[in-house]
Amino acid sequence: MAKKIGFGLLWLGFTVYAFLLAPPDRPDTAVLIQKLITGQWDEINPLIVTLFNIMGIWPGIYACVLFADGRGQKVRAFPFVIASIAVGAFGLLPYFALRSTNPTFTGEKNLFIKFWDSRITGVLLTVTALVLLSYGVRTGDFAANLTDFVQQWQTDRFIHVMSLDFCLLSLLFPWVLGDDMSRRGLEEINVFSAISLFPLIAPLIYLCLRPPMIESDLETSIEQQPISS
Repeated sequence: MAKKIGFGLLWLGFTVYAFLLAPPDRPDTAVLIQKLITGQWDEINPLIVTLFNIMGIWPGIYACVLFADGRGQKVRAFPFVIASIAVGAFGLLPYFALRSTNPTFTGEKNLFIKFWDSRITGVLLTVTALVLLSYGVRTGDFAANLTDFVQQWQTDRFIHVMSLDFCLLSLLFPWVLGDDMSRRGLEEINVFSAISLFPLIAPLIYLCLRPPMIESDLETSIEQQPISS
């Protein structure tokens, strides 16, 4: 219950900060978002382009973990993952508040689960992320781009909140990583620590290397539960 309350308060606090305490919106924010979506990147800081598109990678990373996790929850993960495509951690935090620990996968994997469980999906996400990171680092003068990004982070709500959203998504991942590792028979603490410490890249490497989930039927799960005296 404490974790559920904690995630609920985190969602509330992040929402209040984003709308009341973060730097103000710039008049051209809607135009900037439209250009980012439509690929009109010529006049936009490459680091902002990279960050915006990386925020589209994170929902894919979480989908690879949460769709299987949602199989054993009272509330499905699907609508929250879809919401995260548009609003990032704002969409995922309610699921974190509602979910319970789920270290097993019950039933058979359907095609949808198999797709998100596949190492190939992890590889595709990783390659896309590396291309985006390369674009941000190698396009233009990196030092000048970084200085401009910091200035915009300090003065522009959209850039400011999007950056914090990236950090929050990185910090949240370990909360579901442990259960995903258990569903695959992984118990290496060092692996867990490494994935927890390095944002984005380490989760992507994990998705590329993790073994398939261990499937178990409902009867087996019940038999494995201890009998109370």
